[in-house]
Amino acid sequence: MNFLKLEDEKRIKLTNLIFYIALTIELLLMIYEKSELPDPGIYFNDPRVYSLLFRGTFILALVAVLFMKHGKREWIILVAAFAFTFFCWRISGKNDLLRIFTFMAAARDVDIKKTMKYIFYVSLVGFALIALLSVIGVMGNIYEVHDYGRDNASELRYVFGFGHPNTLYGCVYALSAMWMWLYGKKSGIIKWLLAFSFNIAICFLSKSKTALAISVMLFATGLIVRYWNKIAECRIIYILTALVTPIFCVAFSVWSACVSYIPRYHQEMKCHDFISKIDELLTNRIHDLYRGNERHAGAIGTWKLFSDRMSEEAFDMGWVRLFYWYGIIPAVIISLLVLLLIYICYKKKDAMTLVIILSLSIYTIVEATFVSRFIGRLFIFPIAGIYLWEFFSQGKLKEERS
Repeated sequence: MNFLKLEDEKRIKLTNLIFYIALTIELLLMIYEKSELPDPGIYFNDPRVYSLLFRGTFILALVAVLFMKHGKREWIILVAAFAFTFFCWRISGKNDLLRIFTFMAAARDVDIKKTMKYIFYVSLVGFALIALLSVIGVMGNIYEVHDYGRDNASELRYVFGFGHPNTLYGCVYALSAMWMWLYGKKSGIIKWLLAFSFNIAICFLSKSKTALAISVMLFATGLIVRYWNKIAECRIIYILTALVTPIFCVAFSVWSACVSYIPRYHQEMKCHDFISKIDELLTNRIHDLYRGNERHAGAIGTWKLFSDRMSEEAFDMGWVRLFYWYGIIPAVIISLLVLLLIYICYKKKDAMTLVIILSLSIYTIVEATFVSRFIGRLFIFPIAGIYLWEFFSQGKLKEERS
């Protein structure tokens, strides 16, 4: 078969099939990693199993992109983006940005609603299975007793097989956000209240104050969009969202990285009490940027224009991790793309996607679950990929999705 001479319709079907294979593998890897099953490297006697599988999905996505028909402008964009993300990989040793860009580009021709439904239902089944196996005693604990940084060594929090209460809520948040995007505009108040009640129940079982705040914000803004029909046409909501994310999110994260050495140990400083109170609200997340490891990974002194192969440490603050793991220049470009995505939402009058961007960005200030090598975690990638590709390749935007 000569792929270069395929009819457009057949070409699209082929590239979509390849994309869905890559997407399915990424989702299954994400679900597996969320469970308490051991690292697959144990079974195959190779600690690089995840990396090998990620390279496999990258190759699939790359094949899909190369099989697509591209104009001159599109090829320029592809070459520039590939060159930049390839450079980031060679400098930092992390191929995440290269994989993510290729994956988003491969989503160009898919039906976005069908794709999001596929992600939603595969994730729902996978997460439900993890919880069920823990409840019936097959795999994973229903609850864990640890010191979660609140000076209580015997604190009990429910995890339902996910290993950590924050991981449990992160999965519930992802499902809730996808449900809102897919069904929120047409669902009645009863369904909204049921979804919100489920979120609140998980917040109390996991004893997460962050989860509670994010849930209230997510559903409050979602309900406003659902029942105030003309809010999508209000320019101010897009401006305010842009001020919050990425501007405030990045500014707060930079500030946290700058002052991370102060809490607990510099009481003579005038700003000590103020910083310590904020740090206490964030369960010592600011303090841990500096004191969490010997290299002070996450503190502002460890940030570089482009990250290096030594910068591998993990910590909770997601925006800080973005700058630390990948470098200042890549993180700034990502922030600009978020601003552009908000502008695209404004042009499309897509307020529900705006709600997802807002809540996801604020959530990422204190949790890094969505700053990960697991592409399947960040469910918004297909939406962002289609919106951004449409803007860059065509220079104009289609009407809002129906």
